[in-house]
Amino acid sequence: MTRHGHCRTLPRVGDDRYDGWELVESGLRDADTTILLLAGALCSGDFYVDLVAEPALADCRLVAATLPGFAGTPAPPDPSVEASAAYGAQLAREIGADVVVGHSLGANHALEMAASGAFPGPVVLLSPSFSAEDEMKELRVLVKADKVPGLGKVAWSLAMKAVPKGLGKMVPEQHRDSLVAGVKRNEAASCRASIGPYWAYLERHGSLVERLCGSGVKAWVVFGDHDEVGLTDDERQGLELCPSITLVPPLESTHLVMLDQPAQCAAIVREAVTVASASPTPGM
Repeated sequence: MTRHGHCRTLPRVGDDRYDGWELVESGLRDADTTILLLAGALCSGDFYVDLVAEPALADCRLVAATLPGFAGTPAPPDPSVEASAAYGAQLAREIGADVVVGHSLGANHALEMAASGAFPGPVVLLSPSFSAEDEMKELRVLVKADKVPGLGKVAWSLAMKAVPKGLGKMVPEQHRDSLVAGVKRNEAASCRASIGPYWAYLERHGSLVERLCGSGVKAWVVFGDHDEVGLTDDERQGLELCPSITLVPPLESTHLVMLDQPAQCAAIVREAVTVASASPTPGM
């Protein structure tokens, strides 16, 4: 088996709902284990560039996906979290994924894939939001602006100009130009169309801890110690008490934990791979 470089592909499932899923494949083409990595909002699959290069995952096939509607990809016909999770689960089946890793909004999609029973796991959730209270203050501001006629469009337009600069300060210098270029491809209207349903999803469920725990799916939850997304005390306690969930001690990181601590994240993903290998997912 030989390791290959990044290769951009699109899933061929004969369904236009998947046209926006831009994939970056790396690792071993004929590996025994396939890992699907879902990028966060505004980010491309390229944000996993350091994680997929970690030696701990050298024997795996890794497929990093940009969520439709972000980083210049076509917006999905149904931007709800439930629909996106269903599409993501179908994609996981198409590529034969044994483990799903998600970051930020991608982590919430992975969470819903597990909670809905569409993907039986295991999953690794990097900086998910378990409630609207956990989310970044900047996103809360945008959501509030959207409720004022005429203000939402202006607020999102300004945010799209500010985000690349802010992310640029968080991204490692060696990847800054390429990753920020992808972020600049975001369109305000498309991002706005996806975030609204996501916020409604958070408000509808209140807290997602019981939803994830009730699924019985083996999950690892990871945050950075300087993460802008957090946990309430009740959520933390619920995660710690759930037998199927491992709440990892905070890593020394910002919200971009897979770029700040790729080796530690890879070690956690390796744990998930070990679990998946011991209990193969039926039909995957």
